[in-house]
Amino acid sequence: MVGAWILLAITALLVALGVLEALAHRRNLARIPVRIHVNGTRGKSSVTRLIAAGLREGGVRTVAKTTGTLARVIMPDATEYPVFRPSRPNVIEQVRIVRAAVAAEAQALVIECMAVQPSLQALSEFELVRATHGVITNVRADHLDVMGPEEEDVARALAGMIPPSGRLYTAERRHAAELKAVADDRQAKFIALTEDAAAVSPEELRGFSYVEHADNVALALAVLSDLGVDRATALRGMQKARPDPGAMIAVEIDFFGRKISFVNGFAANDPESTEHIWGLALETFPDKAKRIAVFNCREDRADRSRQLGEACPSWPAADHYVAIGTGTTIFARAAERAGLDGSKLVFAEDRSVAEVFELLIELAGRSALIMGMGNIGGQGLELVAYFRNRSILTEPA
Repeated sequence: MVGAWILLAITALLVALGVLEALAHRRNLARIPVRIHVNGTRGKSSVTRLIAAGLREGGVRTVAKTTGTLARVIMPDATEYPVFRPSRPNVIEQVRIVRAAVAAEAQALVIECMAVQPSLQALSEFELVRATHGVITNVRADHLDVMGPEEEDVARALAGMIPPSGRLYTAERRHAAELKAVADDRQAKFIALTEDAAAVSPEELRGFSYVEHADNVALALAVLSDLGVDRATALRGMQKARPDPGAMIAVEIDFFGRKISFVNGFAANDPESTEHIWGLALETFPDKAKRIAVFNCREDRADRSRQLGEACPSWPAADHYVAIGTGTTIFARAAERAGLDGSKLVFAEDRSVAEVFELLIELAGRSALIMGMGNIGGQGLELVAYFRNRSILTEPA
């Protein structure tokens, strides 16, 4: 009987502590007037960085947090720090980020949604961020094992973080109706970009040190305009900002007479985005004698490997398809079933990054375009660094 009372007392204490922590978090949120929650399939980290950079340039004291390629906290002076994680990523870490923003006396917090499970996306908004402004970059067929099975289901899952009575900005076109339905239900103002991306000029995009997409810039500009930052100031800040480590860049290397252009497309890991970047790379480097597509696979992202394998045979052809990482047979089987010539597949699952680099150099011959696809995690980011460290020039693709 005594044991039961002790257990009851401990339970009551834990509940009380949980309530007190929740109240403290609510008070911290109230001390940050502008809270911007960024979600979507592609471009979340980039848009988070762009909005934060524009706010900083506009004189707004801003803290930002990205969870893309590498989780980072960006302070009001633009310095960056890695997010400490004692174990696996957990949405509760957003509480620490809010606390850090309050300690930095931030007037604005721009925070990337890190949840994938639909229920956790809603929890992130209703309990952890309580945004004044929401952003959904786009909806693509990714994480279908969790948010699927169809792309429409992904749209509904992402809509879980639409802020009640707030504002939602999106560049999504195909599934705008699904997003608007949730926004209307939550009495949030729905702001869909239609022609805004076309208003971002090629000259403005050339001001970035990496390849930034017009939709991302347009979304950031729309949010910043509503917050009182003029276009010129916002663009100046965005163009000065450090890109996400997964941003699309191209590096040129001259390796003992071998002329190679390497394009980092690892972060665009859904088929539609990857095909778009592959086409852009081919247009940018039409004079290369060979085309090599490198797919970085992850066995914990089997669905993604399968989707890319099914899609890539319909893209403009490569001379070689190099599969690295883990679980490469999932990609290869899907690609061959979809019609890819198996003789073009090269397996390098058991090789180190240095060995992969040597293999790619051997396949390249005297001149080649090499593009990384699939996953930035694991060997993807390492391979990007390997090429960049040997580059003679870094420029947008």
